[in-house]
Amino acid sequence: MTRRPSPRAVRLLASALGMGTLLTMAACMHDGDGGAGDTTERRQARPAAASPKAPSPIAKAATAPSALTDVQAQSALLTDADLGAPWTRTEGAALWRDALLKATTDNADCRRLLDAVYTEELLGEPTGARAVAGFDDYDEGAQLRYQVTAAHRADVDKGLAWLKTMPQKCARFTATSPRGAKQEVRVTEVGLPETGEARQGLRLSTRGELDGAPATLTLDLAAVRVGDDAILVTNGGLAEPRTEYTVHALQVGAERLKQTRNKTSAPPHTPVQGQSPTPGQSSSPTQAPVRPQEQEQEQQSDQEEQPDWEQAQDQDQDQDQDQDDPEQDPEQDVS
Repeated sequence: MTRRPSPRAVRLLASALGMGTLLTMAACMHDGDGGAGDTTERRQARPAAASPKAPSPIAKAATAPSALTDVQAQSALLTDADLGAPWTRTEGAALWRDALLKATTDNADCRRLLDAVYTEELLGEPTGARAVAGFDDYDEGAQLRYQVTAAHRADVDKGLAWLKTMPQKCARFTATSPRGAKQEVRVTEVGLPETGEARQGLRLSTRGELDGAPATLTLDLAAVRVGDDAILVTNGGLAEPRTEYTVHALQVGAERLKQTRNKTSAPPHTPVQGQSPTPGQSSSPTQAPVRPQEQEQEQQSDQEEQPDWEQAQDQDQDQDQDQDDPEQDPEQDVS
């Protein structure tokens, strides 16, 4: 016969089961919170998805051309030997520069052109390295100004495109000198050879007064882009300019600029390991290696030059060794 549990025992059992359920639920909630925290941490620690690699600064520097330096610009300049006779190094700005070039006009494009010719900035104000050389032709009273400047390719092309519009926009206009005198200005296009990657040539002629007398100034203006750099040439004077000089300057100058840009410096000298040259001291050895025969002779000479007391000490050591050596014992020899 099975005995039924008492009501009190049933209540105690139910209470114990309820408490166990609550503890189990609390533990699950705690584990769930901890698990969520662990999941977040694992998500944070998980590496992000790989994105396309952007070019490193080193790769960009390797592909992008370096800007023209002042030293390179100076090296790319022409000399009077490049131009030949009758050109010589200039002794200063020509007298007609301020008298006939320093003028203004109401037309914005034409005024900009006059300012660019006067300041020798046909492509705008340079933002990088710049070098200028001037030459005089005393036979015809002409002056040639040769300039190498660093620039951005897009800016140079934009400036060349603007110069190309000048024969249409400023074919003929009136300018005013600083003294109020009127000047008649004409602009035409000048053909240039296939030099550099892009180019534009103009001829500007202005008629005014110089020292109270009528005078006409005529200039060849040429701009050429070589890579990311530019060459500017102004050639002319009070007589008709010879365009062949302008063309020659551009052709020789463009080739020299390319050579200057392509020139690489010699690799630095690396000293031999174990030989660190000090300032003022040659890195090469001051004495040739000693041959084996010479080394033996030096050792013999060193032994001959030993002091007497060292030789005596060596002899004492030899005698002691002879006494200790049984083969050299006199008694054994007698027996």
